[in-house]
Amino acid sequence: MEAYGSWNNGPQIYERVFSRETDLIDVWFDSGAMPYAQWHYPFENKDVFEKNYPADFIAEGVDQTRGWFFTLHAIATMINESSTEIQSVNKKVNNGGVAFKNVISNGLVLDKNGNKMSKSKGNVVNPFETLAKYGPDVVRWYMIENAPPWDNLKFDFDGIVEVQRRFFGTLSNTYSFFVLYANIDGYVKDEQNKVSPKNLTNLDRWILSKLQSLIIEVTKAYEEYEPTRAARAIQDFVNDHLSNWYVRLNRKRFWKGEMSEDKKAAYETLYDCLLTCSQLMSPIAPFFSEYLYRSLTENIRDKAVAHNTALRHESVHLTDLVKPDQNLIDSELEKSMAYAQRICSLVHSIRKNHKIKVRTPLQKILLPVLDESFAKRIKTVEEIILSEVNVKGIEYIDDTSGVLVKKVKPNFARLGKQYGPKMKEVSAVITAFTKEDIAAIEKQGKLSREGFDLVLEDVLITSEDIPGWAVATESGVTVALDINVTEDLKKEGIARDFVNRIQNLRKDMGLEVLDKINIEVERDGEMVTSALNTFKDYISTETQALTLELREKVNDAAEVDMDEFMLKVKISVNK
Repeated sequence: MEAYGSWNNGPQIYERVFSRETDLIDVWFDSGAMPYAQWHYPFENKDVFEKNYPADFIAEGVDQTRGWFFTLHAIATMINESSTEIQSVNKKVNNGGVAFKNVISNGLVLDKNGNKMSKSKGNVVNPFETLAKYGPDVVRWYMIENAPPWDNLKFDFDGIVEVQRRFFGTLSNTYSFFVLYANIDGYVKDEQNKVSPKNLTNLDRWILSKLQSLIIEVTKAYEEYEPTRAARAIQDFVNDHLSNWYVRLNRKRFWKGEMSEDKKAAYETLYDCLLTCSQLMSPIAPFFSEYLYRSLTENIRDKAVAHNTALRHESVHLTDLVKPDQNLIDSELEKSMAYAQRICSLVHSIRKNHKIKVRTPLQKILLPVLDESFAKRIKTVEEIILSEVNVKGIEYIDDTSGVLVKKVKPNFARLGKQYGPKMKEVSAVITAFTKEDIAAIEKQGKLSREGFDLVLEDVLITSEDIPGWAVATESGVTVALDINVTEDLKKEGIARDFVNRIQNLRKDMGLEVLDKINIEVERDGEMVTSALNTFKDYISTETQALTLELREKVNDAAEVDMDEFMLKVKISVNK
């Protein structure tokens, strides 16, 4: 082989024979030495090495199974068998000779149709543009929540927008709601003087119990390297429980009246939920969680530092991961509220099917009692149910009373996968259920008949409507709703609709929460006049109105659409 060189005497040609090295090792073994090489072990940093070996986890693409994953263990095994120093370290840390304890093998990011991204196909997503447009936390949350890291991800911008709106938007709105009223009332978190448990409402105790359950679930998910499970649990808590249930059902506690122990309990409960969420979400959304944590704690930092309390840290990432308070867990209350949410969902579905607005009150719910514990749980949250669905009362009836006639049919979608060729046989068994069989599977969740062990999900139970009532069933819970709207109920519904329209006008006028107003309404029929007069005090309280007057003619009035009719209304701000 010729080699060319250039020296002072000009270019010269030299001949030299190059031979191949016979003893070669895969270059991946170089990276396999990383656990030792990064600390220059065993020549220095022995104490640091012992604290960090073996690794809790490594993360790399699935294509590195033969490369890095293998060589790490291969080298670890070889030196464990040949090095007394490594053997000593492994004995101290109770390690059997492995280089890492867990591995997260990342999947591939595909386009939204499941195709591999390629410049030639034009389906490549520019990560820098995506991060600049949506922010790193939203993108990261979408990717983690959408699929476990080891699964392939179908990357869809619509999914990012949905996460931005449903999760981060909901959490931001919940925080904004808290700040709005906390600033009005001058509420400041006091770590030394917590609200007495006796001042907590059922809703307070419920959401705090759910919060402790969330801490347990999320901590377990992180410890088991299941970030997707953690993200979904946090998201469900914020969307379904904190925002859509706790805050929505508690709004009046925040804006009504002066600061009281009840209002302080509501503030403290919501504060604790927001603060805990900032800690739990911080590994996945480090920037938003930092913003939320600092916004909640900066005004009490000096006091927290002086008393050496938990909120003394300037960053959420310096705090210890929150631990669950077992004293706040109330599993019975959680079950009761789960029933309440299910019953409310059924009532709302009936209203929607019969086009009866939620603001129109109804008289009664009939609720078949599954067992004694069911009735007890519902009575614990009865007032919450009645308020949420705008119904006057609940009547508990024995499921064997005959008032409701239930029917059952096979859940073919589920049975087909489970029973296959025996589908016809098991379907016949279910179709032959007696009313006692239906009641039994609803109460117990399972039933054995003719060699088949059936569960509640194997059947679909419905109830026949009875005159003047509408019936709905889901997961073993049945409700019958009296859908007759009397004249008195209609008047109350008009008053509630009117309050809603006034609140919208206040918002359009840019009024502050505490601004007082005067309302003038042009008369429009006997029903409307009677409704506004009958519920005058209620309307005034809800809308911060000092006066509500009905006149024959109102000048410069705005037309308000009340769905079934138009009203002319004028609002003036009381200076």
